[in-house]
Amino acid sequence: MKFAVVLTLVAIGILAAVVVLSNKQESLPIEIKQIDVTGQPSIGEKDAPVTVVEFGDFKCPSCKAWGEMIYPKLVDDYIETGKVEFSFINVLFHGKESTLASIAAESVYERSPDLYWNFHQAMFDAQPVENHDGPWITSERILEIASEFPEIDQTLLKEDMEQEATRESVKIDEDLVRESGVSMTPTIVINGKMLEDPFDYEAIKTAIEQEIKDGK
Repeated sequence: MKFAVVLTLVAIGILAAVVVLSNKQESLPIEIKQIDVTGQPSIGEKDAPVTVVEFGDFKCPSCKAWGEMIYPKLVDDYIETGKVEFSFINVLFHGKESTLASIAAESVYERSPDLYWNFHQAMFDAQPVENHDGPWITSERILEIASEFPEIDQTLLKEDMEQEATRESVKIDEDLVRESGVSMTPTIVINGKMLEDPFDYEAIKTAIEQEIKDGK
C-alpha cells in the first residue's frame, strides 16, 4: 500500500513538472519572421543587434499605456545604449479613425521626419481619458495637435489627409500586420519573435538579452 502511495505521489510530481514546463514553453516568444522595417519610422542605431517593432494604433488605449509604462524603460536600457533599433507600424483595428491618424502620421514622417516621434507622442497624449472609444480622431483635431509644432506645414498636412496621399505607406503596414498575424495592439516583435505579453518588461529584457547573446 505504501509503495502504491509513493508511486502515486511520484506520478503527481511528474505531472506537475510537465504542467510547469508546458506553461513556461507557452510563455516563450512566438517565432514569426523578421519584420522588414525599411521605410518605417525608427529610432536607435541602424546597426543595432536587436530590432524591436511595435504594431500599434493611435486610437488604442493599451498602446498609450504601453508608451507610458514600457517604452521609456526600453529607451533608457536599450535604445540609447545602441542595443536596439525601435520601429513603429500602424494598425488599423479602429477603422476610419485609425486610418486617418496613420495617413497623417505618415505625412509628418515623410515631410518632417525629425518631428515624427514628437507628433507620434502628441497623438497618443491627445487620446481622451474617458470614452476613448468615442470618435475623437478628426482632421481638425489632428491639425490642432500638429499646431504644437510650427515646423509642420499644416496646409500640406491637410492636403495629404484629404487626398490620402500616404495611403500606399499605410497599405504597406496593413500588409505587414496581416503577414505577421497581428491580432491585438500593442503587439511587440523582437527579431522576429512575437511576445505573448507586451507589458511584461522582464520578458522583453530576457528576449533582447538572448538575441544579443545569440548574435555574438
